[in-house]
Parts: sequence; structure tokens; C-alpha cells
Amino acid sequence: MSHPDIVLSAELSQRLKDLLDQALLGFIRPNSVSQFAQHAPELANFREAIAQSDSKDDIEFLRSFRESIPTTNYEPYRPFIAKFFTTPCKESDVKNMFAPGLPYCLAVSSTTSGKAPKTFPIYRPAPNVLHHPLYLSLRHSEGSTLSPSSLSFGQGLKIDFEDGQSSKVLPVCSVTVGFLRMQMDWDVEYDKDRLDLWIPGKTDPYAISLAKSYRAFFILNALFALVDCRVTTIRFLFASVFVNFLQYVEDEWPLLVDCIEKGIIPDIENIDHVREPLEKHFTPCPLRAAELREIGPPGIQGWAVRVWPDLKRFIGITGGSAAASVPKAPYKITHILGPSVAMQSPCYGSSECYIAMPYFKGDPNTDFKVVPIDGVTEYLDVRSNEPSERVLSAWELVTGGHYEPVLTTRNGLWRYRLGDVITVKGFAPDDGSPVINYLHRRDGSLGLAFGSTCTESQLTNAIVSASKRWIGQIIDFTIVDDHRDTPITYGYLVEMGGQIGSCEDARMATQQTFEALMANAEYHMAFWQGRARKPTIRLVEKGTFTEYRRQKCEKTNISVGQVKVPIVLSDPTFKEWFLQRVIMEL
Repeated sequence: MSHPDIVLSAELSQRLKDLLDQALLGFIRPNSVSQFAQHAPELANFREAIAQSDSKDDIEFLRSFRESIPTTNYEPYRPFIAKFFTTPCKESDVKNMFAPGLPYCLAVSSTTSGKAPKTFPIYRPAPNVLHHPLYLSLRHSEGSTLSPSSLSFGQGLKIDFEDGQSSKVLPVCSVTVGFLRMQMDWDVEYDKDRLDLWIPGKTDPYAISLAKSYRAFFILNALFALVDCRVTTIRFLFASVFVNFLQYVEDEWPLLVDCIEKGIIPDIENIDHVREPLEKHFTPCPLRAAELREIGPPGIQGWAVRVWPDLKRFIGITGGSAAASVPKAPYKITHILGPSVAMQSPCYGSSECYIAMPYFKGDPNTDFKVVPIDGVTEYLDVRSNEPSERVLSAWELVTGGHYEPVLTTRNGLWRYRLGDVITVKGFAPDDGSPVINYLHRRDGSLGLAFGSTCTESQLTNAIVSASKRWIGQIIDFTIVDDHRDTPITYGYLVEMGGQIGSCEDARMATQQTFEALMANAEYHMAFWQGRARKPTIRLVEKGTFTEYRRQKCEKTNISVGQVKVPIVLSDPTFKEWFLQRVIMEL
């Protein structure tokens, strides 16, 4: 494993500046004539600067951008995006809204707060860019890929063309689904003709995407994956979803093996509309069933390689917020996969923009190289005392610094604040691009009444370290404000994967979590001033977080793979729901 350069040389700095300037011009020149750029109040100074200068001069154009564009959040875009949801929606009302033409789809964010998901128009990139590795959810590999993904969508927005005769439907879906459909050149209007489709190299036929039940989706994916012994790659966007998948395999093991032996689709809810096309693809495999019975359900180390002998790679987010959502996921996954399976993250990004690719010269699970393919990233120094509008370019970053990414994208966002905090590990020696690690959400703390704030990372590390020593295997957790006593404190809600240790050990888990949080200076001071108390840990019944994901998926119409468990839960309805499932307190 090699390390990126700690300091940018003058030569690399200039090379990086040239790369980013050209990429930025490629985004903002065409998008500067969009409806948003022409009418949004936030870009008024930019429009004035362009009008008063030579707009064809690249240097002047970039200077106008850097000196005139403020940072933005979602609010300026909201009224423009709302026009896509009006009925009727005319082409002239939404064409060139954020970028030239009409978007291919509207991407739904995987929100973890109680607020409604955000939507972002996604425009089709040039053909040579569309198949860039940054966008490829399903990269070519020998053998089969286990990558459950719903290619369906929750809503279709009809756009009426100017001829008064024809129209187009824009799917509202996750950004991953949007790019998958784009890469396969799928139009919504022909989805009904694809029921019998089975994309080569995938373990799951397309019809599984249309399963309306969360449970049915996982059981059907498990059924077709288990019968396929040629799997070489497993890909889940979040490691937590793979843990859910394994739980379904374990819980339904006798049913799955019996169905494989007899060649039948199980009798489960809400699949009548896809049963016929699935039955065409499924035939009896008594020999495979016998192999699986001998191996047994998930549990032993290297179980996955026993089931799929050619398995070489697991792709999924096991660091950052995903590791926080399921703190034991990396351990459980490595145990199930075994030492021979390489692990890496898919990329670093969001519904707003794909930002960075795994950096294979470092740790591909946590190290990412920022690439200006979907957008250009600038930065705010989160430790700086300067005004928040001081936006830094990539060549101004310092190794070890903590920054919030600010995005200007191909899809028409202008200096959009992402809300994440990343740290710079160094700079890639080939072109100077920053190599980063994700840390936490900038607003991902629980600002309690006593005024202390612990970050997502601190809150997560505290319970992870305690669980390893004192509690046992944690499946999932979230944190709520616990105001049953004064002062208010952090209330951990935890689902266990097995039996907890002794009562004395359980009490030590709370004490160690408290000691870990005391490393936070604000919390430490608040405690000794009587404005904070020890955190609490309450256990919830088995299956609570799986049921939460199912409800969240159905409530928000986002795909199964996008459902994240928030480290800090702010939704009052779900908070009450979780508290009703508490079975004991440590």
C-alpha cells in the first residue's frame, strides 16, 4: 500500500488547476444559460459580472464564477424543481431548467432525517462519459454479480411536448437506478415489455425489481443468488443492506433450499404480478440444494466462499456513515466472506453528485480520489475562523485538514454545500487530485440542551468500542435525545445480534461509552458543570431495524438499497416507534 503525496508540488498544483479549470468551464458554460442560472436571485451578481466582461474569455468567465457565486443549499433550487411536479407539465416550462434539454430522471436523496427526500434532476451525460467507471454500478466481471437493485421507480412525471400529441415520462428514482437505466438506454414507456428480461451477468431477473414487498424483494434475490454458483462479485451500496440480506437468508434457509430443490417460486406476499416471468427462469436444482444443505445457513467463517467458490470481491460502503449505521457490519461481513475476498467501496458521492473513486494505491474501503467527472468540488474549511463563504480550491487544501465539499455539477448545481466533512490524506502523484476520507455529516451531531455537541464519528466510536468489549454483536443502533431525567442526554437504541454478556458487563458498556464521549471537550465541560449526564443504552427487539428500513422504503418511495439508518434520529414519529420496541435498559 502506497501513500499519496503529503504536499502538492508547484508542478502538480498547476496540473491540478488546469484540470479543474477545464472541467469547471465544461459545466458552467452550458449551464449558465439554464432557467435557474438566468433567474435565480443567488446568481444575480454572476449574471451582472458576465454582462460587464468578455464572456468568451475563459479566464474572465472563471474569475466571475469564483468572485460572484455564493455557496447554496437546497432552498434556491426547490421552486425550480417543483415545476417538474406540476400537472400538466409542459416541455417549455421545464426545458433547460438546470442544464441543456430535459433531464433523464429525477433522483431522490436517501435522507436520514424526518424531512421529505430531496429530488435532483439528472441529465444524460455524453456517451463517452456515461460509461466512466465512476458511474458504473455493475462493472464487467467474470461470472455473476450479486447486486440486488430495484430498477423500478416510485413515480413517473409526464412531460407534454409542444406538438400537443406526444409526451415523455421522467422516472423519479434513486440516482443509482437512474444511471443503470440510462446505461441500458431504457425508456419508461417500454418497462412492461421487460418482464422476461434477465440482464447477463446478474443473479436477479428484472422482474424481481418489481416486487412490491421489502421481504419479497430480499427473499427472491436470495433465492436466485443461492442457486447460482458462479458469483464472483457481491455489490451492495451500503454494508447494512448486505447484513439485512444475510438475515433473510438465515431466517428463510429451509424455505430457500426447498424451493431450489423443487424449482418453485415461494408463496410470499405481493408477487402475483411477477410470479409468471420468474417461474420461467427457475428450474429444479436438487444437486445445488444438496450442496447448500451441507454448507448450512450463514454463520461459519468464509460461508460466502463455500456457497460461491469463485467469489473474489465485495463492493460496498463499510466505512463512514455505513459503518456507523451498523457498527458490527465490517466484522460480520469479513467473517462471512472470509480472508480471500477483497473488499472496497463503490465510490464517494450522493444524489447531488458523484465525487470520488476508490483510491486503490491506499485503502480502497476508506480512501477516495476526487475526480471532476460529475462535478467540480471546492471546499469550506470547517475549522477556520474565517467567514463561511471563503471557498477553497483543491490546490489550496492542506493534508490533515477537515473540509466540507462544495459542488458545482454537470446537472446544474452551483457551489452547493453537501454538508459532509472530509479529511485530506494527501494528493495523488499523477495529477495532484485530493485523496480524501469521509468523516461525518457536518450537522450530524445531537446539539443537546446543555450545549455540547458530539459528532457522528464520536458517537459511533463510543458505542462500537464498548460493544466489542462488553456487550457482544450489535446489529444496528440509532441515537435519540433522552429526556427522562435531567439534564438531557444521548440515548442509544441498540439491536443485538445475540445474547448480551453478564449484567456487570452490560453496566460497563454504558460506563465505557460515557468515558469515550468525555474525550469531547464540550461534553466534558458540560458534564463537570452539571449540564450533562451519562448516556443511556436501551435494547430493542430483534428485527426492529429491518422493519424500520421496510417502512422507510415504503413511506418515501426510495429504493431498498438507499435506506440508511440515521446515527441521530430526529423524526418524532419514528422515535416514538423505536421507543415502543425497547425491551430492556443496560
